[in-house]
Amino acid sequence: MIRKLPSGRYRLYSRSKDPGTGKRRNLGAFQTRAADLLVALVALLHLGFLVLEMFLWDTPTGHRIFAMTPEVAASSAVLAMNQGLYNGFLAAGLAWGLVADRRDLKLFFLGCVIVAGIFGAATAKPSIFFMQALPAIVALGLMLLSARGAGAASD
Repeated sequence: MIRKLPSGRYRLYSRSKDPGTGKRRNLGAFQTRAADLLVALVALLHLGFLVLEMFLWDTPTGHRIFAMTPEVAASSAVLAMNQGLYNGFLAAGLAWGLVADRRDLKLFFLGCVIVAGIFGAATAKPSIFFMQALPAIVALGLMLLSARGAGAASD
């Protein structure tokens, strides 16, 4: 169920009523849900980076995706596995923030992703900014926007 609040914002409510209170469960505002979806997307991207860097780096798929020769891939495989592990930690942190519904964790790990993406773009490949940092920047921006309207959300 969707309800328009006096503030003009929209809030989502469950379809069924809680038998104890007789009220519908508050599922949050649209902006909050959209921010969580983007955080989940960033986590999934980093899980994908983990797979690419830890398991597919020194395969024909990895050679094609990263435009490497087999010799370069073989000589850098250990470094790539290390990068993949760090990407896994970022994905785990974002997932932890989502499952625990902890805004502070989501903000912290999105910040880590943004810093890593900017650094990677500056030092390795500019396209890293668009694949890694930009989705995290959008998610962070939406999280901050949804928090700004939190006062109105309690209507």
